[in-house]
Amino acid sequence: MIKLVAFDLDGTIGDTLPMCIQAFKAATHPYVGRELSDEEVVQTFGLNEEGMIRRAVGETYQQQALHDFYIIYKALHKTMCPKPFEGIRELKTLLKQKGIIVVLITGKGEKSCDITLRQFDMETCFAKVITGNAEKNIKSQALKKLLCTYHLSTDEIVYIGDTVSDIKECKKVNVRCLSAAWSIPQDKTLEHYNPKNVFYSISSISHFLLS
Repeated sequence: MIKLVAFDLDGTIGDTLPMCIQAFKAATHPYVGRELSDEEVVQTFGLNEEGMIRRAVGETYQQQALHDFYIIYKALHKTMCPKPFEGIRELKTLLKQKGIIVVLITGKGEKSCDITLRQFDMETCFAKVITGNAEKNIKSQALKKLLCTYHLSTDEIVYIGDTVSDIKECKKVNVRCLSAAWSIPQDKTLEHYNPKNVFYSISSISHFLLS
């Protein structure tokens, strides 16, 4: 029986990834001297924005680039991704009505996570919000901590995320990952790494979790 559902943020709750990439490119361009490719930006994912900036920008300009990133990110949010995916709010409400604990585990830093949750009007939606680290992907550690905090067994918790790295982090602690493919339904990569656990719509994952 599922007692806790942990959600990823980018690409799972909202279609924020294109915005994240654009903001990161714009923030680093003045200090790198060129526009980074999408691939170069994606390679830094899993770290929070501070860690991402460290990977791309020399130490002298890291704090300024980080400052610029937050300004650009907040401005882009209003036009590029003003709302979460349709059906996400309803899913969270239904889970809570069933007595299921709903938490957020994201690789984003605390500040960018706060900007997004405020934009989505979801600041109070989660029992816990666990944000990312500048040095490494900490999602497996976060899941392990939740298991201890709520005294759960691994079959009582699931993580919903949209990347292969989410699947790998879940496997480290033997937690089932439900892969969110509603933002990239044409990409079958998740099927290869997580067969029978990939969901192409929020309605289908809702049915699975609530049935």
